[in-house]
Amino acid sequence: MSSVKAYGKLDEAEQARLEARRRTRKRITIISLSSILLVAIVFAAVVGTRASSGNSNKGGADKSLSTSVKAVCDVTLYKDSCYNNLAPVAKPDQLQPEELFKLAIQVAKNELSKASQHFSKDGGVLYNGVKDNMTITALENCQELLSLALDHLDNSILEAGHGVSVIDIVDDLRTWLSTSGTCYQTCIDGLLETKLKATANDYLKSSSELTSNSLAIITWISKVASSVNIHRRLLNDEDQEMPKWLHPEARKLLQSSDLNKADAIVAQDGSGKYKRITDALKDVPEKSQKRYVIYVKKGIYFENVRIEKKQWNVTMIGDGMNATIVSASLNVVDGTPTFSTTTFAVFGRGFIARDMGFRNTAGAIKHQAVALMSNADMSAFYRCSMDAFQDTLYTHANRQFYRECNIYGTVDFIFGNSAVVIQNSNILPRKPMEGQQNTITAQGRIDPNQNTGISIQNCTILPYGDLSSVKTYLGRPWKNYSTTVFMRSMMGSLTDPAGWLPWTGDTAPPTIFYAEFKNFGPGASTKNRVKWKGLKTITNKQASKFTVKAFIQGEGWLKGTGISYKPGL
Repeated sequence: MSSVKAYGKLDEAEQARLEARRRTRKRITIISLSSILLVAIVFAAVVGTRASSGNSNKGGADKSLSTSVKAVCDVTLYKDSCYNNLAPVAKPDQLQPEELFKLAIQVAKNELSKASQHFSKDGGVLYNGVKDNMTITALENCQELLSLALDHLDNSILEAGHGVSVIDIVDDLRTWLSTSGTCYQTCIDGLLETKLKATANDYLKSSSELTSNSLAIITWISKVASSVNIHRRLLNDEDQEMPKWLHPEARKLLQSSDLNKADAIVAQDGSGKYKRITDALKDVPEKSQKRYVIYVKKGIYFENVRIEKKQWNVTMIGDGMNATIVSASLNVVDGTPTFSTTTFAVFGRGFIARDMGFRNTAGAIKHQAVALMSNADMSAFYRCSMDAFQDTLYTHANRQFYRECNIYGTVDFIFGNSAVVIQNSNILPRKPMEGQQNTITAQGRIDPNQNTGISIQNCTILPYGDLSSVKTYLGRPWKNYSTTVFMRSMMGSLTDPAGWLPWTGDTAPPTIFYAEFKNFGPGASTKNRVKWKGLKTITNKQASKFTVKAFIQGEGWLKGTGISYKPGL
């Protein structure tokens, strides 16, 4: 540091920050190396892979490798599939769990690449003889979903191969592998009512199992590290830097009211460069590391909008949730699969929406009709409105955050399999079709190792209209590992005393995780709630796992966006 002082380029405050960052980098390096060493030691202790002098020949090495693969595969849900696919391709330098984990992802990717060919329009066997539009659209959705799954496997391989310990990026890896599994399942769900479901399931069985195995392995490695209090990050708040995409100019624009300096302006009256949102999106650069801001002036925009997967770091700002509205009416009854009904769909990572409304006007009679769907990792919606009936808000996958939003709906109107926190928002059940009951959530976790769930924190649940003749429940378990938590929220009297509704029959799978933590209001009493094994009473420590900081790692990517958020309880 003396040489730096001599040049006079840093003042004392800057020097202190530089020293702090250097100390932090040093601590992280030490911990990363310790993490690798720890996992290797635990692994060796469990399976005894230490070769003796008597088995230094090829046979002994093969035996050690086989034992190592078997030990790692023992933590997975599909042990035979894991061993039969890893053992033939593993090499002697891949004894450590981290290396076998990387190999497991590559094997899953190779299998999915082969399976995807069956869903291709060009020669895919599943298209043979298919003529109805609903099935064709469902198959097209499968193509897109499997492409997304491949992208997430690719991301996992790329990031895990950058010379850092996988412990350092474990949240990212678990998120992306969870998303890949969700994409497989969404494809199958889309073919649920067709004759192709069983065949499609068969084609995806192997790649789905191998992806699940990769997720199980990284989850196990993470738990081993956590068990001795090894943390992935040691950065203090004062040492944290702004997200790389948030350049000073973008930050000022996000936090100001002068939107005339946006990268693109959409206005129906002709005062902007574009009259349609879709047209403005055509000029968004691909995979941009800088934030691209689109200002959409007040008006109702009748279009189905998509933020494509290569359109990164887009921010869309309106004039208010009731002033700038995107509206459409695609629905299942008229022949569109749920995944394609959405009025506004987001796939590009880092998307932010502020002061906008998203609407599907199909009505209750048209059943599933999505207003907003996000598949985008690290996506956020601030002061927005999602207005529909059944399946209003599709939090499909990855990490998401909603703050100060109004969410209207009837059946399963907040659903999906992302890791999502909805904070300080109004949740507004409305009148459904005659004979229907309202269910606020339907969470779709399919694997115990997925890091997904719905966390509703500091929200208000009140009726939108007269619901005196309608039963309203907090949710129902869509899949076997459905995970939903309501925390410190105000529940109006509309909430049925039973609280939760089974998906089928009169109970729920014991593998679900449902919890109500310190809620209040006339509907918050848990005295007469259903007696399900999966409905938990949780402590402060357990509840804190479902906060912005812990559940979606939001302090890293929400900081500086201009979006209010509460990191903890």
